[in-house]
Amino acid sequence: MWRVHNPLAMNHFLFYVDDSGPKHPDHAPPTERRARDWFGLGGVLIREQDKASAEQAYDTFCSRWPELDGCPLHSVEIRHCSKAFRWLAHDAVKRERFLGELTDLINQMPIVVHACVIDRPGYNQRYQPVYGEKRWSLCKTAFTIAVERAAKFARAHDARLRVYVERTDRRTERRLKTYFDELRANGLPFNADRSAKYGPLEAGDLQKTLLEFGVKTKQSRLMQVADLVLWPMCMGGYDAGNRALASLRESGRLIDVHCTKENGLLGVKYSCFDGGTSQVAGEAPASA
Repeated sequence: MWRVHNPLAMNHFLFYVDDSGPKHPDHAPPTERRARDWFGLGGVLIREQDKASAEQAYDTFCSRWPELDGCPLHSVEIRHCSKAFRWLAHDAVKRERFLGELTDLINQMPIVVHACVIDRPGYNQRYQPVYGEKRWSLCKTAFTIAVERAAKFARAHDARLRVYVERTDRRTERRLKTYFDELRANGLPFNADRSAKYGPLEAGDLQKTLLEFGVKTKQSRLMQVADLVLWPMCMGGYDAGNRALASLRESGRLIDVHCTKENGLLGVKYSCFDGGTSQVAGEAPASA
């Protein structure tokens, strides 16, 4: 029997997804002076066949730093030299060498970094007057946009997409799985007219492209990398010149550098960073 060739059948991208910030719209604002208030969701895209080499690079890096002692790389602890990374605070030379080698590790991995980041005050200013308590959890908007754009990226490379989120609690994991299933079955839930200019994938294309939803623990090397790269993408909504973000862009790791008018790909999504004064990237529910 003749078989129709399907280029999506054997070629897979993996999307390791972490989150940053509280997902509830009404979460109390930060008390720190000049603190940013966001919810971000995203991480790293990698071809399935490149996973082993990326993990080997991670292991090689860790072998040069016995101070890690098997501890997962964690962005907050590294940046604040806290908990398992307190040793970074005691030697400035060692800290700079560690951060430099960590940056090199990420920039040399065969990954593409991608996310959706929402400014909470801007989201509430825009949608609270219209939807009140019926506003979506920020993770629904962020997950849907990030995964749909990741699916576009995979399709541009004749690939299907496996989505992995970090293990948290069963309720959150079920919620994200529901978003994945709804996206796969029905397509984007946003207002079709407002979303049209972004060229969203149809439900049929998403069904063909979205292959699997899974959960990974913090022991996953690539989930740790997702955690490391998410923070600079979140900061990029407030500071486009953020040094870590610029490094990702210059090394070709940021998804934005792969996006052109010709291929129709879309980069990191910054939602509601205009203070809620105009409609952006299809966050509005279909009823809006």
